[in-house]
Amino acid sequence: MRQRAGFDSALTVLAPVVWGSTYLVTTQFLPPDRPLLAAAVRALPGGLILTLAGRRLPQGHWWWRILVLGALNIGVFFYLLFVAAYHLPGGVAALVGSIQPVFVLLLSALLLREVVRGRQVGACVLGTAGVGMLVLGPEAGLDAIGVAAGLGGAACMASGIVLTKRWGRPPGVGLLTFTGWQLAVGGLLITPVALAAEGLPDRLTWSNVAGFGYLSLIGALLAYAVWFRGIERLPALTVSLLGFASPLAATVLGFLFLRQGLTPVQGLGAIAVIGAVLLAQRSSAREPLEPDPPPETAGTGTESPTAAGPAHPAPPSPQAGNRSAARSPRPIAESRQTTEREQS
Repeated sequence: MRQRAGFDSALTVLAPVVWGSTYLVTTQFLPPDRPLLAAAVRALPGGLILTLAGRRLPQGHWWWRILVLGALNIGVFFYLLFVAAYHLPGGVAALVGSIQPVFVLLLSALLLREVVRGRQVGACVLGTAGVGMLVLGPEAGLDAIGVAAGLGGAACMASGIVLTKRWGRPPGVGLLTFTGWQLAVGGLLITPVALAAEGLPDRLTWSNVAGFGYLSLIGALLAYAVWFRGIERLPALTVSLLGFASPLAATVLGFLFLRQGLTPVQGLGAIAVIGAVLLAQRSSAREPLEPDPPPETAGTGTESPTAAGPAHPAPPSPQAGNRSAARSPRPIAESRQTTEREQS
């Protein structure tokens, strides 16, 4: 059980690590001053590809559920994230966003009926403190609009995590199709705002195309598939705390590729973030793990007995019936012999 939780956590943390590379790719490969366009291109193409490949659309009440999840996890979240980035220094925006696990903790108690434990609260505090040490600098400042947008973005992502955990996936729909629906909805929400506010660049270079391709295929399509898989298999708070790896990855990549220095305080922050992630992983190892997804979640199109309804009771074993039939002739034969003796 612990090995499985460790593997699921190690795989899920790859998503925020990839997201931590967004700043590097945006500054080095994308056209300047078009963050909303980058968010739209990041979400919409991958979402359409996965939706077309899955050859399925939501049905019934899943239409409004996908609209809600796509807005919370992708569309509205991206928009508020960039509003916070425009009004706050990057470090302050990251610190405000790090309050997300606290929202997840509260929503999990309300919607998932999960018990709040001291270990989980400690991991939230440790991770937030670590992010603060990683990203805060002397230029830190506060702006009411930026702080409100950062808190709103954190609440959106937290709600998306908890509702994805609560609702699961519709029967017969694979993980990639489910991911594609949300990316497509989020991209469709962002694209009109991006075109109205920023417009299209005058020209695109091959570096721009490569950057957009990385954000769409790796940063969205693959990363969100891994992220939603983790939400299915791990406690919601554990997944949220793994998100602390994103600012850690951004700091490390900035040091390696952008020659940004690392201070001792940032080193302590990195240790604190790693400690919070490990603490969350230990906590998830003690939680009952989610069962393996039934066959329909793998995209096979076949429903399991659990999804279709209660399973039928198992028929009696043929061997048991043979044994009972083998015993029954003996008493009958004995009773016939007794009757013949009485008649004689």
